[in-house]
Amino acid sequence: MPNFVHFASYCRMAVLAGVVSTPALNGAVAAQQPVAAVPVVLHAARLLQVDTGTILQPGEVLVENEHIREVGKTVTHPQGARLLELGDVTLMPGLIDAHIHLFLHPGAEDLQTVEESIPWRVILAEQAAKADLLAGFTAERDMGTEGAGSADTAVRNAIDQGLIPGPRLRVSGNAIDILGGHEDANRYNPAQHVLSNADYANSAEQLVEVMREQHKQGSDFAKIYETGKDQMAAGELRTPFQYSEAQLAAAVEEARRLGTVVAVHAMGEPGTLFAAQAGVASIDHATQLSNETMRLMRDKGIFAVPTFTISEYFAHHRSSADEAAREGALLDYKIREFKKQLAAGVPFAVGSDVGPFPHGTQARELDLMVQYGMRPLAVLQADLINGAKLLGWGGQIGELKPGYLADIIAVPGNPLEDITATEHVSFVMKGGVIARQ
Repeated sequence: MPNFVHFASYCRMAVLAGVVSTPALNGAVAAQQPVAAVPVVLHAARLLQVDTGTILQPGEVLVENEHIREVGKTVTHPQGARLLELGDVTLMPGLIDAHIHLFLHPGAEDLQTVEESIPWRVILAEQAAKADLLAGFTAERDMGTEGAGSADTAVRNAIDQGLIPGPRLRVSGNAIDILGGHEDANRYNPAQHVLSNADYANSAEQLVEVMREQHKQGSDFAKIYETGKDQMAAGELRTPFQYSEAQLAAAVEEARRLGTVVAVHAMGEPGTLFAAQAGVASIDHATQLSNETMRLMRDKGIFAVPTFTISEYFAHHRSSADEAAREGALLDYKIREFKKQLAAGVPFAVGSDVGPFPHGTQARELDLMVQYGMRPLAVLQADLINGAKLLGWGGQIGELKPGYLADIIAVPGNPLEDITATEHVSFVMKGGVIARQ
């Protein structure tokens, strides 16, 4: 875990990077705005051009205000520019996690959503966002607040206004689920009326209605639970679907009208096939994909987001040996299926499902994807280039190129040779503001 930086330190570093915070009249911290920003030149032993896999030695980046102006072995050093010598590290784009839960922390997920108030969970979410940023994740997609409604909208907006440190966020509010579905409070005494961790929608019409309400409250996309309780039987995955292809297609069409997309939690068939037929943006977890599903995902550019780290964590952190064994068997199955998906050319993005395990540690996902068959460069391209596209920021983040937002990190060694370098981030800049040095 990276060391936490007090917000005051964050603000001081922002000033050094050419961004200042001015106290508002009521004493609150005002949004950070560029004021006569001083250009910054970052110099390091290496720089990764992720689209080609080229390593520049040395590497420099010229940053002005929020954006990258030049990249190369050497760049222009404007008069008065601040030069940062970062040493024997590799400069690369800020990492992207396409599947996170800011409103979850390690422990019983169902109990924390019942026992902890939403205001308390917002405070914890702010701390989680800070931890993720300091670990090098400058952009993330929050895949459901687990019963906290549109509270993620407030966290996103506070980050955007410079009130708190954190990644760029795409948020969904609550996920959407059927009555008695994946995130309903099925294990509790019905007489207690324990609330679901998701918003109910039991038909295409209700899906559209819920999506409109969530959009009104500030959601960036819709997250839908497409499969329910998972079981392994005779070495095969069994997971019931929750929405038909026609129902998902109605949701996708409504998202298109709203100018956004749908992402689904879908472990296996036939739910994964229905999601691909409907044209969702991503199939998250994607443990079991049929040949037809994989073909559709290739043809439509639908990203699989494997989330290995959460599977590994659950395999080692369950309350009983039997539960851990079941999780281990599911992980083994997932790895075998992932190798088939790689061979079939399924497009991937990188998401860890962080929340049930500690925030700020999710670069483990990149390591696991390499262990299970991807080349380091392919994983970094999935994370950075595909992740930027999935979050709707393609051409703006995910690469070190002129005109892109200055989301830049530094890691030891060469990540193309050792992907675990991404777990040891030493420098973080987001939008020209230094968050860690």
